[in-house]
Amino acid sequence: MSDLFKTSDQADNQLQPLAERLRPKSVDQVIGQSQILDTDAPLGAMLASGKLGSIIFWGPPGVGKTTLARLLADQTNLHFEQISAIFTGVADLKRCFEAAKIRANNGRRTLLFVDEIHRFNKAQQDGFLPHMEDGTILLVGATTENPSFELNAALLSRAQVMVLSRLSDTELDDLLERAENELGVSLPISKQARPMLISMADGDGRALINLVEQIANWQVYGELTLHDLQKRLTRKASKYDKSGEEHDNLISALHKSVRGSDPDAAVYWLARMFEGGEDPRYLARRILRMAVEDIGLADLEAQNICIQAWETYERLGSPEGELAIAQAVIYLALAPKSNAGYVAYKSARALAKTNGSEPPPLHIRNAPTALMKQQGYGEGYAYDHDAEDGFSGQNYFPDHMDRPAIYQPVERGFERELQKRVQYFNKLREKRNPKP
Repeated sequence: MSDLFKTSDQADNQLQPLAERLRPKSVDQVIGQSQILDTDAPLGAMLASGKLGSIIFWGPPGVGKTTLARLLADQTNLHFEQISAIFTGVADLKRCFEAAKIRANNGRRTLLFVDEIHRFNKAQQDGFLPHMEDGTILLVGATTENPSFELNAALLSRAQVMVLSRLSDTELDDLLERAENELGVSLPISKQARPMLISMADGDGRALINLVEQIANWQVYGELTLHDLQKRLTRKASKYDKSGEEHDNLISALHKSVRGSDPDAAVYWLARMFEGGEDPRYLARRILRMAVEDIGLADLEAQNICIQAWETYERLGSPEGELAIAQAVIYLALAPKSNAGYVAYKSARALAKTNGSEPPPLHIRNAPTALMKQQGYGEGYAYDHDAEDGFSGQNYFPDHMDRPAIYQPVERGFERELQKRVQYFNKLREKRNPKP
């Protein structure tokens, strides 16, 4: 059909952005999110019963939060109202609630979709509660941030949190096919370039559609290769918030990979944080902490290597100095692990809290004055260098405290040697202080 004979509806449809044209018309057309949409999943069960409750959709960008909210309103015959917490103030919210009350009085409820709901402050979030409770609105919020941190407990108690996942490569490929069908053409890209296009979207359906729309508008003669796409397109920026949950998740993944002695995973998560723009000084400090907590005395070089990597970064800067941090991470991952020192320190702190008033035994107290000497301070102290084997075996704990075994080295790395020393001194101590 020529453009001249297209209907006005067809012409209007062609003018719409591709993302809008591809928006599913029913829930069963949604790509992905089976964990909430299957018949035995939370949202699927709600829809099957015909009764919706308030919902918070939590997930990364471009996975269908807005689309699902629209479809829920359509499927349950609720009026759909959409606002964004970024652009909506208190006066706007009041008008929204008043309009919803009028609809409710006329027999129709409102599904209020609030995008970026985490950006509302506590007072604004509290403002939703009475309207949710009296049935004026059914709230559907969308957030990319962890609701546990960003939303009030009162609001969370009245809504069910549903987690949406980034789209898999297979799901993105299905979306790519759907986009090509809507356009009526196959994208002029090689077989090898297709997976890269999907990779560039990084789990974001909206990002993939935008890339497809760009390619479809190019004047292309022949087939675009992998190299062509790399030159012409920009990869979607990785999701990373240096002060939010993604930051916490990635540093946790890095720390646990080091602790788990997996250098490949450890350097991968380190690279993810570098790519996200993390401050290398923060990472240098964190890996030094890993050396202290998880390697400790099992490898005496671990802390030195971390400090050297930190100093190397300070001298070289980025990007060369980051290599030193990466090498330190690999070393830590492969080093023998022990948290015996960490456990001993925590045990000692706990003992200090419960026995914090117990004085040292008299023989190891300082006696700088004659009065103190008269009181027995320092009396009976055995100078270890004068004792057999350089070890007196005296008691250094408070008199009324049973001797605890605080430091218990592991059979790994250098702590294997320290374990032998602990056992050696314990035997000497028993010899010097035989039980009656």
